[in-house]
Amino acid sequence: MRKRRISNLAAAPHIVWSILFIIAPLIFVVYYTLTDLNGEFTTENITRLFTGNYVQIFVNSLCLALIATVICLVLAYPLAYILSGMKERRQKIMILLIMLPLWMNFLITTYSWMTLLEDTGVINTLLDKVGLGPVHMINTPGAIICGMVFCFLPYMILPIYSVMAGIDVKLVEAARDLGCSDRQVITRVIMPMSLSGVISGVTMVFVPSVSTFYISQKLGGGSYQLIGDTIESYFTGTAINFHFGAALSMVLMILILISMAVMNHYTDGHAAEMRPMV
Repeated sequence: MRKRRISNLAAAPHIVWSILFIIAPLIFVVYYTLTDLNGEFTTENITRLFTGNYVQIFVNSLCLALIATVICLVLAYPLAYILSGMKERRQKIMILLIMLPLWMNFLITTYSWMTLLEDTGVINTLLDKVGLGPVHMINTPGAIICGMVFCFLPYMILPIYSVMAGIDVKLVEAARDLGCSDRQVITRVIMPMSLSGVISGVTMVFVPSVSTFYISQKLGGGSYQLIGDTIESYFTGTAINFHFGAALSMVLMILILISMAVMNHYTDGHAAEMRPMV
């Protein structure tokens, strides 16, 4: 009984935090979504989503987030595999270098990329000196994706690395003893057992990518409006409308929850496949 009271007491700060900063904001979002400026019930905020170009904005946000997530996965998976095979001392150094950008201010990171990608920026200056001429990179979807990949790549590397580092070396040795080549070891042992890390990494990259707004504002120059920009404009812009902004936020939240549920279902449904297939 005493241990139960201590456990409840220890959980109390987390419960209070969840109520104040998770449950209460969700209640406000639902309230503003289903009411008008006079506080009366309405579904106009939801039906308005299907007018104008809001559907296209959602599609653009999902596409750019998906591309950035795929690029992060392609870059992170081999790097995590290489890290997991290093000596412990080198692993610590490399992990420190990977986490270093996370310690930098987000604004500084974005402005640094603006300096690199501008028409008169560092990259174009170097290209001009070697005779390749300037290339327009800033204010393009590619610049937005580049910013997403740089900012969120560590969130893909770390969960995959943590899973790979925990794989028993004896399983890899057993696969080689059974005649598996290096490629077969990766595809039949490493990949199935690292699936949970991949799913975690995909979730941790896709969710902030689809809802980001500052990266698209600075690296996209406002030419490519994403759902995060649209939501931010209704809360801080000149045409403030908390009710419609809340409706956009709720739809985005639902899309994110559906994506996470699908990925979690995929992980649970393939739990048996995460063992070595040799």
